[in-house]
Amino acid sequence: MARMRESLLITKYNGATTYMRALAKDLTVKSGKVELAGWVNSRRDHGGLIFIDLRDHTGVIQLVVDPNTADAFKLAESLRDEFVISATGTVRKRGEGLENPNIPTGDIEVVVESLELLNRCDPLPVTTHDEGIESGEEVRLKYRYLDLRRPSMQKRLARRAKYYKFMRDYMEENEFIEVTTPILANSSPEGARDFLVPSRLHPGQFYALPQAPQQFKQLLMVGGIPRYYQIATCFRDEDPRADRLYGDFYQLDLEMSFVDDGETVRKTMEPLIVKLATEFGGKKLLTDPNNIPRIPYVEAMERYGIDKPDLRYGMELVDLTEDLKETKFAVFAKAECVKAICVKSGADLSRSQIDNFTEQARKLGAGGLAYLTYTKDGIKSPIAKFLSEKELDAITEKTGAKAGDAVFFGADKREKVNKVLGQLRISFADHFELKNPDEVALCWIVDFPFYEWDDGANKLDFGHNPFSMPKGGLGALESAKTDEDKLAIVADQYDMVMNGYEICSGAVRNHNPEVMYKVFSILGYDKKYVEQRFGGMLNAFKFGAPPHAGCAFGIDRIFMILENTENIRDIVAFPKNGSGVDLMMGSPSAVDDYQISDCHLAIVEPEE
Repeated sequence: MARMRESLLITKYNGATTYMRALAKDLTVKSGKVELAGWVNSRRDHGGLIFIDLRDHTGVIQLVVDPNTADAFKLAESLRDEFVISATGTVRKRGEGLENPNIPTGDIEVVVESLELLNRCDPLPVTTHDEGIESGEEVRLKYRYLDLRRPSMQKRLARRAKYYKFMRDYMEENEFIEVTTPILANSSPEGARDFLVPSRLHPGQFYALPQAPQQFKQLLMVGGIPRYYQIATCFRDEDPRADRLYGDFYQLDLEMSFVDDGETVRKTMEPLIVKLATEFGGKKLLTDPNNIPRIPYVEAMERYGIDKPDLRYGMELVDLTEDLKETKFAVFAKAECVKAICVKSGADLSRSQIDNFTEQARKLGAGGLAYLTYTKDGIKSPIAKFLSEKELDAITEKTGAKAGDAVFFGADKREKVNKVLGQLRISFADHFELKNPDEVALCWIVDFPFYEWDDGANKLDFGHNPFSMPKGGLGALESAKTDEDKLAIVADQYDMVMNGYEICSGAVRNHNPEVMYKVFSILGYDKKYVEQRFGGMLNAFKFGAPPHAGCAFGIDRIFMILENTENIRDIVAFPKNGSGVDLMMGSPSAVDDYQISDCHLAIVEPEE
């Protein structure tokens, strides 16, 4: 019988092709020849019978090899884990009491008539099972092709394919047109380092791998495409971290023509994210799907100390500056800002645990970490004696603290207080396990500063990117005279946040050349610079560019959240490690001298 190639664990019975797992559910099928192929998941010799668990991407099924089939039995004796084999045999129901309820095919087995060795396997450097993983991530990434054999990885990659289809179906239902944009592009200031590609045909000049299809999708709007989208590959030379892949990553990129407000984009895309969280991810949505919060950037920083707040739990920052302005506690009295967070059950923290949180606060720039603990006998704290009864009452009322809780304080410049308490809020949530992975909370952060102060360069810079429309348009830019005025300009930009992760960034675009020139001139760039860097876009905008807006969703990060993992490298097939190295393929690597020469480059050895 010809080997079925559609799936390794596929059987052909009475002319009908069906997955073996489906066959397992129909126990009326007790006979019929099947041909299977896959990897040896395990082999057990029971003295007279050899049992082989055969595995492929559809699951596991048990083979039974009897000594009466001499050739097959002899081969079965030599098999080891991960040998590749094919088998022909007959399906039968397992004996009473011998069923395995842990697998879909646990009620049946295949009695082998013939067995063929397709390939051997050397001793494994990593396990191909989900149970008992002892290898570190570095080893698993080096042998990723083996790590991918684990059932959990097989399911995750198959699920990711369905995830892509889910998104594409939604976009097409909403009349978006999928358009691919170039990979070899020009350098663009998107907030990260570019990957540069030297040009062989144009000595001394470079392409850049796109950090995002930003300019191209705006040009598509000028070209008359009403609604564009693509699952775009993007490239940024940023340091890797647990929630950010190094090098290349993927985003659902989209743009809408004749849209001059961000609310239209947000309303269009919210249903997709809600459906991904609930229908695809099976999560409980804590946010009202018809009323997802819009939180201005400044408010987010004041309430949560961060512009990507996790709304699955409370612990908002409470401003006590006015309540403590006349305090005799010197640390609070001389501070520009005093804030607090109430930690439920915080009174149960041990001294050493509080010391650990204090050390974290110090690393973030705080002088220490003052606190009050609320017990059934009253407030306990080294600083309580420095606070009046009126001040203690105000703290209790504003924070809502009750017996069993603890209140932690930040006192310094406002920006530092927000930063320290914002990070401690996350750490307290981790400690008390407040981040339920089965829940999703969403919000939009809006009204970002158009410009920000770069302390390192001691000058103004773009807050996000120069392609956003400032609220108030050209008038807002022209009326800004001082640095303070310029820092007060608000961009029509918006981010979506899911469970404390930024999953989307978007904006109403700047489609007016005069606004584009002014945006750059505020930072000291002349028209020549703008035309040299963005001539293609500027020229296009002069030929009837419609207003447009859009956004891009970080689909790796969303999938990471939906899959309940905190390591983004777990959800892609071939990630690089934490140092940006592909251990499996050995990249980055040196190249031949002629390749360097072809690109008109030379390697300069670093000075010792």
